[in-house]
Amino acid sequence: MSAAYYEFKPLNIGRWLVWGLFALVLLAAPLVFTSSLSHTMLCQMGIAILVCLSYNMLLGQGGMLSFGHAVYSGMGSFLAIHTLNLASSGKFAIPVSLIPIVGGLSGLLVAVLLGYVTTKKAGTPFAMITLGVGELVWAMSLMFPEFFGGEGGVSGNRVTGAKPLGVTFGPQIQLYYLIAIYTFIGTALMFAFTRTPLGRMLNAVRDNPERVEFVGYDTQKVRYIAFVVAGFFAGISGGLAALNFEIVTSEVVNGSRSGAYLLFTFLGGATFFFGPIIGAILMVLAFVLLSELTKAWLLYLGLIFLFMVMYAPGGVASLIMMNLRVAAFGFLRKLWVSYLALAITALVALFGAAAMIEMVYHLQLNAALGMDMVFMGIPMNAKGINSWFGAGFVLLTGIGLFELCRRQYVHEWGEIQQDIEKEIKRREALI
Repeated sequence: MSAAYYEFKPLNIGRWLVWGLFALVLLAAPLVFTSSLSHTMLCQMGIAILVCLSYNMLLGQGGMLSFGHAVYSGMGSFLAIHTLNLASSGKFAIPVSLIPIVGGLSGLLVAVLLGYVTTKKAGTPFAMITLGVGELVWAMSLMFPEFFGGEGGVSGNRVTGAKPLGVTFGPQIQLYYLIAIYTFIGTALMFAFTRTPLGRMLNAVRDNPERVEFVGYDTQKVRYIAFVVAGFFAGISGGLAALNFEIVTSEVVNGSRSGAYLLFTFLGGATFFFGPIIGAILMVLAFVLLSELTKAWLLYLGLIFLFMVMYAPGGVASLIMMNLRVAAFGFLRKLWVSYLALAITALVALFGAAAMIEMVYHLQLNAALGMDMVFMGIPMNAKGINSWFGAGFVLLTGIGLFELCRRQYVHEWGEIQQDIEKEIKRREALI
């Protein structure tokens, strides 16, 4: 046979390193963070990574803005918890480790039933339909307590069935590694989907649906298949959540849950595959840690989202990729002083703004406890003019210094981009 039939294709070393590092992080995380709270948060992060990545198959890959994605993860949770109860009663023999697959198939089935109608439209009509479907399912969850459990929800016990090698999934760390396996495999499969002809065609439907129709493809069918696949992975996430919490309530299908998936997928970066992973981590940190630190956490979250939309619409992932490009050309070291100045001045402004916000919340919610309060170790009086003047002075000072640093940074960034363009042209001339 002629040598022309053979082609050498080198291994993508960078991709192997990234996936190897991802697996290593999943493996080592509970060994580094050993507290029970850390293990709980790590479990939630793995679950959130799957559901945010599945949501990004719609938003980032397909350009489908959905307000009802919690329906598919939530229905996966309900079917998974009912399956777990059947296994506990001996009516259905299934290993606990496979129950998330039941959740995935449930999410897929619901997506098959609802997705055909939902994906008939695109753009704003699609978003409105998903919103209506989400509200419909949430209303049904309160109307049919036999299945949804009413306000109390449906509870279960994951320590049931066979215990191979002594694994009962009772300890949180055992459940974590089950979630980690599903997270790694699910992430790999969703990444593989983006590299398939269907995944590429989904990108084309997002960017130019008219041209896709012109070359003979059915855009509705492409959206529908992607919708069903996303429902499957969302259902797996819901099944894992059912095992983790051992209770499922109507909250898992309400609109606020869908809104959280949208918000944090966008914050992480919907235009990059790894963006939703960052968003999922931020979501758990916000819901678990930030909500414990302050009652105004939703206000802070809304402000962060507002500033990200205004100044970094590509999310955190876009900021990382922009700086990786600068680093690849060896110019990142020129910016570290500017980044440090921006970070310090931003923290100063944030400190002043947060002090004022906390005083307002104290006046509204804790006035019965008196006007004295402590913020970041500093005693303050919620009605004292000195406290308000000090917080306002710190805020305005931080904003002023931040603006000066921002202008210097913009100037340096522009010069670096010009240098990069010159370097690219120089390299092209040498080819």
